[in-house]
Amino acid sequence: MSVLSVALQSILISALTYASQIIWRRFLAKHPLDNVPGPQRESWWKGNIGQIFNPYGWEFHQMLSDKYGPISMYHGLFGTRELYVYDPKAMHHILVKDQYIYEETPDFLETNKVVFGDGLLATLGDQHKRQRKMLNPVFSTKHMRRMIPIFHEITSVLREVIAEQVKDGPKEINMLEWFTRTALELVGQSGLGYSLDSLKEGDANPYGAAVKNLAPSLGMTMVARQNLLWVVKIGPASFRKFLVKITPWKPLRDLDKIVGIMDKTSTEVFHSKKAALAKGDEAVLQQVGQGKDIMSVLLKANMAASEEERLAESELVGQMTTLIFAAMDTTSGALARTFLTLAHHPEAQERLREEVRQARADKGNLEFDDLVNLPYLDAVCRETLRLYAPVTSVNRTTLKDIVLPFGTPVRGVDGREMHDILVPKGTTVQVSIMGSNRNPAIWGEDALEWKPERWLKPLPQTVMDAGIPGVYSHLMTFIGGGRSCIGFKFSQLEMKIVLSMLIEHFKFSPSKEIVWTMGLSTPKIKGSQGTKYQLPLKVELVKAE
Repeated sequence: MSVLSVALQSILISALTYASQIIWRRFLAKHPLDNVPGPQRESWWKGNIGQIFNPYGWEFHQMLSDKYGPISMYHGLFGTRELYVYDPKAMHHILVKDQYIYEETPDFLETNKVVFGDGLLATLGDQHKRQRKMLNPVFSTKHMRRMIPIFHEITSVLREVIAEQVKDGPKEINMLEWFTRTALELVGQSGLGYSLDSLKEGDANPYGAAVKNLAPSLGMTMVARQNLLWVVKIGPASFRKFLVKITPWKPLRDLDKIVGIMDKTSTEVFHSKKAALAKGDEAVLQQVGQGKDIMSVLLKANMAASEEERLAESELVGQMTTLIFAAMDTTSGALARTFLTLAHHPEAQERLREEVRQARADKGNLEFDDLVNLPYLDAVCRETLRLYAPVTSVNRTTLKDIVLPFGTPVRGVDGREMHDILVPKGTTVQVSIMGSNRNPAIWGEDALEWKPERWLKPLPQTVMDAGIPGVYSHLMTFIGGGRSCIGFKFSQLEMKIVLSMLIEHFKFSPSKEIVWTMGLSTPKIKGSQGTKYQLPLKVELVKAE
């Protein structure tokens, strides 16, 4: 027998042995999570992935909650066992107590590094802590107060644009386009000190369209990204870009185009800010935001920091790209949800309008404290973010074997009561934001109903005692722990200013049946094809009293 034949036989035996081990471990051997109840796999090779990550899989996720409760197990690719969790105690361990064992998944980190650069969404450990430490002061309440004039000015332009369109009577307007453009300009001026959209008719910045299409493009490439991570490590970046350019797969080429637009814009803004700072205070004052924007403050703080604490240029550009995407996409989605919900609840819309009008009559322009202290405005925002969180879940993966405790015992498949479970190294754990925010055991039997009034009285004791580890109002909307949303106060301020200034002058009514994607929640007309996201609403001027 030749040497080549022996080598081929050895390779074949090794491959068969490896395949047999995979089949044994994933399909035949006893697994620590097998006693956790959950749905039957839909497919032997893709498990329940098609249901879990279906962009319109609302019913499947609700079924997991209704049938299995706050702890369940589903199957991933090729027989892997994955956990679905919204038990408060378990979430505390995953996101807070043991957060460095339950880390972001490799595909999430690598994807974010390619898309956003070395920003908060793509870093771990000490690097991530150092970035958050540098960013925390610019997202403080003190700094938010300085942004009020910028927010008022931009939203006033939006109000005038909408008023011009409906001056001759009610009109159907795609409000998602205007919320997206407004959120882009808000984060542009107040976050970067740079105008990204004039809000003029027909003058939309391509950046806005790119960011809005990013989440759908990531969704279409999800399975490939999860299983082809090694590709991002082949050769230099120029070679990888060449491979993307010649690929016949359109979703990947679309994603590359989106990333290119985002990177080009962020780099231009960064060098513009850096050049102004180098010229001195006079040049900074002549820029949009007059040096009070987040990036100007961050760049100054970075220049004054010690060498150990200072962020690299790639990290600063990464923060900019991350900030624009996070602030624009989630806020525009939250605004769209809020206005559509108010359109379906005209009595709530009128109540909010009256509260804003009265406050405006008493105080004139509403400043930070005025907005914070409007009870019904706050209730509308909280309830919408509870029931319709812009991000419905986050994933983590275990870096080593660990025991996960439950606050509420789980009835195992074998009938025994379980108070904890051994989670093996490499297990994907999906933390359901939606499941927690809608948990009837915590929020009551009306948990699936939109009721702003629940926030105008003391919350149920079940909410107060639950120990939900979120950073915002007993909700998981902005998650918790070291990777919680750093800009949630910024997002809240945007929402309240846009909502208060538009609802006072316009009445909104539904005009088409709307469906929403999961993940980063986005609206489209029911039955429409492709990824044309929009929110048509009937808009009319409110008669002055």
